Amino acid sequence: MRNFLPSVLVGILLLGAAAPKVCGQQCLYQPAYEIDEELRVPAEPYEPQPGDIFLSTDNLFWAKAGHRLAFSGPPHHSGILFARPDGSMAVLEAGPFNGIWVEAIDLDSDLGEHERRGEKVWIRRRRTPLTPEQSACLTQWAMAQDGKRFAVFRLLGQVTLFRSRGPWRTEFLGGPHGERSSYFCSELVMESCVHVGLLDPKTTRPSATYPRDLFFDDSSNRFLHEHFSLKEGWYPPARWTNHPASQ
Repeated sequence: MRNFLPSVLVGILLLGAAAPKVCGQQCLYQPAYEIDEELRVPAEPYEPQPGDIFLSTDNLFWAKAGHRLAFSGPPHHSGILFARPDGSMAVLEAGPFNGIWVEAIDLDSDLGEHERRGEKVWIRRRRTPLTPEQSACLTQWAMAQDGKRFAVFRLLGQVTLFRSRGPWRTEFLGGPHGERSSYFCSELVMESCVHVGLLDPKTTRPSATYPRDLFFDDSSNRFLHEHFSLKEGWYPPARWTNHPASQ
């Protein structure tokens, strides 16, 4: 009996140490440049910060077909996180949920809706948090873009010979335009980053950049392949979930 009790106590402690852990809501799995079904444990609690970049897939056939015609692929959508004037976190997106407007959407409801629709969500976290001045600048910019139009015709042009991603147009005419009356999703993310000073306007090409370029830090476009990457300012994409699995 004297030997039995210590053995039981050791066993309980070992089982407790080996028990699966759950990080709670709003988790990120380990980052990787992979678009697959694997959830790379361990998951960690996600603490959103201004300047993080959001990416997601889209299950609609026409959205996936359009990206193929433009010689791209998943992920199909993107946005950038910012703090509202009241401090709450939101996502600035052009055409969220296949809409035709630029919207600033509450972070939790936005990401949760993507997951509810069966779409994969990734976050590229900032390596260095924005300064208070940069965050305030992003807030002011984001609120000014809220309610503008989605650039439907400019997006449709991406599947034609006149697309802004063409080699000559990308290099010489594709630089940042600053504030515009309309945007498509990744264009808005890039213009936002340039406006706040997170990306070099000399090598950033908002109207030629797709969500897939933001995900992989690489592009089939020659100019972007040679000059564009988010590696210095953002961690690789990490899968997000609001319903983490046991680890």
